[in-house]
Amino acid sequence: MFAPYLDRWSLISDGEPIITHSSRLLPVLWQDRPAMLKVAADIDERYGALLMQWWEGDGAAHVYAHEGDAVLLERALGKRSLLSMAMDGEDDEASRILCRTAARLHAPRQKPLPNPIPLTRWFRDLEPAAGRYGGTLTDCSAIANALLADPREPVVLHGDIHHGNILDFEARGWLAIDPKRLHGERGFDFANIFANEELPVITDPARFRRQLAVVSREARLEPNRLLRWIAAYSGLSAAWFLGDPNIQQAETALTVARIALSELAA
Repeated sequence: MFAPYLDRWSLISDGEPIITHSSRLLPVLWQDRPAMLKVAADIDERYGALLMQWWEGDGAAHVYAHEGDAVLLERALGKRSLLSMAMDGEDDEASRILCRTAARLHAPRQKPLPNPIPLTRWFRDLEPAAGRYGGTLTDCSAIANALLADPREPVVLHGDIHHGNILDFEARGWLAIDPKRLHGERGFDFANIFANEELPVITDPARFRRQLAVVSREARLEPNRLLRWIAAYSGLSAAWFLGDPNIQQAETALTVARIALSELAA
């Protein structure tokens, strides 16, 4: 799958392939620069590459070339990791970096992004899941519907802001990869900071409350509005996990949703 692009773009393999559920990646050298060749395996990844081009390296990795399912990206070489920071005593600073990067991505651009996916479509699986499973998902679905009916500060969204999608590009700083090409209220992009399943402490209510203060202040969001987006996003995440099915991760997402709902009721 990599060979046609290695030839077309005069690339030199520079590492072992990385295989994920949605893409195939290969570290390469392009014109003596470290780069990452990524071949999409689903439609979301193909849409994401178009958004990466649109950002033109401002807040996100540069796109060096793009054709069909393949995109050639600037490669992150920095040693720092936001996930490691969050687990090793720098949780607050990691959250601030995520917020600052999201703010760069949300900044207005001169040219429009063609055909972004509206959040109303992105949330289409939540209401049916709430009808099937009830409970916490019913509350999350009601909150999501209210938010989507009354959007504030609509922007082009990354759609998957978390500790593994903002990388250390050394002199260029912290930059985003793997967006979803969404459009809607900017508050949505900050909810996933609270829902990254790779971070074991996301179900700790004390940590949740501390990060709520950090993120709402850094992102300039009303805590109540942010809590509602966290509940909505966590409900959607749980709906997707239940559909897989992945009961353990669904329960983690539901636990985060319950913490947010509890804070809203306080």
